[in-house]
Amino acid sequence: MLNQYFQRDVSHICCSSYFNAMSCHEAVEVQLSTEYAFRKLNVLSLCTLQGGSFGVQGMLKEGTKHMSGLEEATFKNIDAAKQLSSCVRTSLGPNGMNKMVINHLDKLFITSDSATIVNELEVQHPAAKLLVMASKMQESEVGDGTNFVVVLAGELLIQAEELLKNGLHISEVIGGYNTALAKALEVLETLVTHSASMSVLKSPTELAEAIKPVIAAKQWGNEDLFASKIAEACVLAMPENPAAFNVDNVRVAKIIGNAVSGTTVVKGLCLTRSVLGTIHEVRDAKIVVYGVPVDSSTTETKGTVLLKSAEELKAYNNSEEDALEKTIKAIAATGANVLVCGQSIGELAMHFVEKYKMMVLKVPSKFELRRLCRTTGANNLVRLEPPAPEDLGTCKHVYLKEIGSTWCTIFDQEADNSKTATIVVRGSSMNIMEDVERAIEDGVNVVKSMTKDARFVPGAGAAELLLADALQQYGEAQPGLDQYAIQKFGLSLEVVPRTLAENSGLDATNIVAQMYAAHKAGSTSVGIDIVEGTTKDCGVLDLLVTKKEALKLATDAAVTVLRVDQIIMAKQAGGPKAPAQPAPYGD
Repeated sequence: MLNQYFQRDVSHICCSSYFNAMSCHEAVEVQLSTEYAFRKLNVLSLCTLQGGSFGVQGMLKEGTKHMSGLEEATFKNIDAAKQLSSCVRTSLGPNGMNKMVINHLDKLFITSDSATIVNELEVQHPAAKLLVMASKMQESEVGDGTNFVVVLAGELLIQAEELLKNGLHISEVIGGYNTALAKALEVLETLVTHSASMSVLKSPTELAEAIKPVIAAKQWGNEDLFASKIAEACVLAMPENPAAFNVDNVRVAKIIGNAVSGTTVVKGLCLTRSVLGTIHEVRDAKIVVYGVPVDSSTTETKGTVLLKSAEELKAYNNSEEDALEKTIKAIAATGANVLVCGQSIGELAMHFVEKYKMMVLKVPSKFELRRLCRTTGANNLVRLEPPAPEDLGTCKHVYLKEIGSTWCTIFDQEADNSKTATIVVRGSSMNIMEDVERAIEDGVNVVKSMTKDARFVPGAGAAELLLADALQQYGEAQPGLDQYAIQKFGLSLEVVPRTLAENSGLDATNIVAQMYAAHKAGSTSVGIDIVEGTTKDCGVLDLLVTKKEALKLATDAAVTVLRVDQIIMAKQAGGPKAPAQPAPYGD
């Protein structure tokens, strides 16, 4: 009735307003078009009332999910981040627990490394993915502190949730967190207690002391062994200009057998591959590297040869053999005595290579081939032809060695400044060696960070608690509402010493109180001694750049989650999903 009444009135107004200025025929057309428009409006209104959606949901495609507001969007995002943070929190510190993760390829990971854990969990929630991305960025930028990023970001969101429930606006929380971050970075510069010179990067003993806390967090009990091996390898691969240090020049070779105490360092490159011929050792080697098959040459197109007699067939075969022998002889004439091939080597080619007393090694991995070229100075040739003098690589000693039950080819430069060093890791299982490899990679990345900034702050939770105290005092002095967020930021930093104490089976509240008292008394380097279960200056140092990057990434991740007030998810496309492509090994 309402629609009919409204339709009649509007029609009457339209007709009466323009009737005097129009002809009768035009007025009838206007009235008919108006009636048609209102009939269409009635149909749309009826469809909406019978099952359509109102608001944003009615605007979007069917199947799209839309959530908005604190309860539906913000708090749900915070909860997802909290769950991820609590998952890796128990892995923080030397006494952190391992996680057993089995990924979609049924590969088993047993590790306490946060970057590996969050990467293999295949997190789907978009808010939790932000923390995963922050952890990956910390891993790529510094190589250490990934767990700190996830745990701190989760704690910042927990404290923000409490402020939001108490009535504080999101903009005040975000503003307070950004202000607190700027103040924390400023205070962190004043906490530097030790600054290493560039000479430390040339001293294995001093370098081992600097990276020992990083290794202790991953391999508690073996930190002395691995820190010394990493320092030795890094010093061997350190160029004249430390800023040009390349982490890829320190390689890891995993060989099953023995215990982890059997880990050694090779001055050069160790390949877990055996040679193909009978020559197993070469001194003062000249190395030629081919990225193409070493075999008889073939044409790119198919061809037909007409042979009329056995003599012609024999002559044809002899011509192929003579051509291949001529090529191998020319290669040997350049002085090359080690031939490395990235592809197949024919039987006939092997015969002639053996004839001219050359060691043969097949390296199908293009990454290992690239490292071999970098180690020896050889060029990877793309045509089977005699190399120029500048294409040949050199090595003091190339030999085959059996380590455990694995035959390895070692390119030993026998020099204290070799371009590449290899840490040969031993262990009873592949999982143990992979965890050791991750610890070694973290240690090498920290050495790389030291080439940029070699300043250190107190470790064992001391720096975080000093920042927490400074920020809470700074927050109390602020007049605006953001003071509450600044104080909560400081309170969030207490999560590190608390977690270290909890993971060591200690009373976290008592430990934190003792540390606060010691810091007030002037002993600012006092941290948690997990061995004796008390607080004292253990001499533990953390790299300043690690803390700075972790604070920035954790705060950015938390603020990004808080800025989201609506979640709009489209319906998933049909069909199977394409699997994520992993990064190539060693790249």
